[in-house]
Amino acid sequence: MDTRQAPELLPAVEIASGPSPRHSIIWLHGLGADGHDFAPIVPELTRGLAPLRFVFPHAPQRAVTINGGLRMRAWYDIRSFDLGHRADEAGLRESMAQVEALIEHERSAHGIAADKVFLAGFSQGGAVALCAALRHAQPLAGVIALSTYMPLADQLASERSAANARIPVFMGHGSLDPVVPQVLGAAARDALGALGHTVDWHSYTMAHAVLPQEIADLRAWLARRMGD
Repeated sequence: MDTRQAPELLPAVEIASGPSPRHSIIWLHGLGADGHDFAPIVPELTRGLAPLRFVFPHAPQRAVTINGGLRMRAWYDIRSFDLGHRADEAGLRESMAQVEALIEHERSAHGIAADKVFLAGFSQGGAVALCAALRHAQPLAGVIALSTYMPLADQLASERSAANARIPVFMGHGSLDPVVPQVLGAAARDALGALGHTVDWHSYTMAHAVLPQEIADLRAWLARRMGD
């Protein structure tokens, strides 16, 4: 019997785009930001869609090695500029557990089951969203990974959940990204493809950002997924 206690629920910005939403998006911000960062995109992203519930959690404050040990909101410590070895695995897994708690809270508090929940994230938040979604024990509605990469990639084949072996994946990345080079996002896409996932991949002429065309493409993708 698993006697581990569920982690304390993270504080979050919560927005409903209309009455009685049947789907939720749990959206994880990037390093040093907070849950308010992506809240302004809600009106444009949801234009023409059925009501959606958004949960924008605030990552815990922690020391970040590459920023001189300064404390900031971060989903895990970044120990190196080498993206292949940068993720603090313990912190990453802690954040994955916190995402699990948020998914369960959507069911218990709002009646939205896991298969109606999308996980989304930008940059560091996208890395956590990918890791959590692919390992979640129940089917999810989809995962949205923006300007990100996939840590723990060498452990995915053994740890991924059969329930999400065919999870819909949307990935968007800037070809001019100096923070997370697009080649790393493409590597994550290819690793998922090798495991049988179909990835809706979008490349944009931009840096480490989100632009209107990406929001429009994501809106169209959500419309298809919510209609399934």
